[in-house]
Amino acid sequence: MITGKNYIGNQLSAIGAKTYKTFNSQLNIENEHVFTEATANEINIAASLAASAFKTYSKKSGKDKAVFLRAIADEIEALGEALITTYTSESGLPAGRAMGERGRTIGQLGAFASHIENGSWVEARIDTAQPDRQPLPKVDLRKMNVALGPVVVFGASNFPLAFSTAGGDTAAALAAGCPVIVKSHPMHAGTGEMVASAIIKAAEKTGMPNGVFSNLNSSGIEVGQTLVQHPAVKAVGFTGSIRGGRALFDFAAKRPEPIPVFAEMGSINPVVLLPEALNTKAVHWAKTYAGSITLGAGQFCTNPGLLIGIKGEGLANFASTLAEEIVKIEPSCMLHPAIIGAYDSGKARALEQTELNVLADYGLEARSNYAKQAVSMVSGKTFLENPVLHNEVFGPFSLIVECENELQLEEVIHKLEGQLTGTIIAEETELTHSSNIVSALQNRVGRIIFNGVPTGVEVCPSMQHGGPYPASTDSRFTAVGVDAIKRWVRPFSFQAWPNELLPDELKNENPLGISRLVDGTHTDQGI
Repeated sequence: MITGKNYIGNQLSAIGAKTYKTFNSQLNIENEHVFTEATANEINIAASLAASAFKTYSKKSGKDKAVFLRAIADEIEALGEALITTYTSESGLPAGRAMGERGRTIGQLGAFASHIENGSWVEARIDTAQPDRQPLPKVDLRKMNVALGPVVVFGASNFPLAFSTAGGDTAAALAAGCPVIVKSHPMHAGTGEMVASAIIKAAEKTGMPNGVFSNLNSSGIEVGQTLVQHPAVKAVGFTGSIRGGRALFDFAAKRPEPIPVFAEMGSINPVVLLPEALNTKAVHWAKTYAGSITLGAGQFCTNPGLLIGIKGEGLANFASTLAEEIVKIEPSCMLHPAIIGAYDSGKARALEQTELNVLADYGLEARSNYAKQAVSMVSGKTFLENPVLHNEVFGPFSLIVECENELQLEEVIHKLEGQLTGTIIAEETELTHSSNIVSALQNRVGRIIFNGVPTGVEVCPSMQHGGPYPASTDSRFTAVGVDAIKRWVRPFSFQAWPNELLPDELKNENPLGISRLVDGTHTDQGI
């Protein structure tokens, strides 16, 4: 049941006067439930509860936390069809997408549970004492990763489940031993409350401390700003726009005690189209990319917004086929009127730039909140001279850059901002002769793809979902896969500490049987 209230720990609360509703983009009407925005007092209570919960939750064993994560997954599944109905009514996305995203969310929780169960993830390091070492004795040193503290997670507009209330950031933080306060996204507050209720039930069933999770409603930016500046908060997870992520990053940096903000922000995901591949498969790749650009109304952070090639017959065939194919696809509903408003504005700004050729712009009537896809083309010289063309247009829009030669193509890549992904369409023999282009692209992205599309992010240990700024605020970390846990921990060393008082992960006898680096050798044995 949706109450419209905030979860302050395990208690529902709605003492504020500011309320709002979510919006059904498919029906173009407001949804019925009224949500009450969290007050400063409720924020303070939630943060204080999280700080108190951290004292005990951070000491929970990996097995106990794994039981909690799996219980969350079970409770989300138990929400059944009601969750799917709420999701679709608040997002404009179809039921199939909702069910797929629910499966991904449950899968992520299970993956983190398996990852922490054994305990090896803490990366235990032991260098035993050598009291007789000359000229100076060596002390006993032992190091492992420990939880940072309470984490604030901002729900993402385009992933109401997998990147929101119980999504990857929350799952990773809870796995690390950090209580979580979610700043629910106003576009899908009902979905968020339902998932929050599942997390609270799981916490109570598994004996987790009150305050290990809270869910706060907010229609504007004030709640988020207050949370990021609260002294009890020790880290922030965010998925959204460059403007929003950068604002949070700056707030966190200006605190008396600065804290890390792991923000995944803008990306136009460049695709490099090499000549030989287009000479043989221009039509194939054009049809493939027409589907990728319009997938989910272009509302993926890995949407291919930039296609870069070298002037010639292959690129010309690709461009003309893409223009033909993309307008054959029926427009899709976007998340919210504000989202399609931003898309229309961004598209119009891009298309009004000088020396730009509009190849395709869906010209038929479309329903309210349905995005009309477009493809345009510009020379490499114009692209290099006009920074407006580098900006992300969030939605089904892509820009083709026609370079004069390989040197200009390489220059275009060098001038790009940081990106989540980069793709190269090429023949294998062609790829071997393009090492400069590969190196240039590698330096601008977090993941490089060969002969594929960037849309679709596999949740597995090898996935890197992050990249140089502004794709993310710290390119060393991923927001997807079990390595995402590393954002919410810090290395901590014990020097000359009594064995019986050490954490189990660092004790001589290795009671957990985890893999450790002992005096330079990996072993799961005791010492």
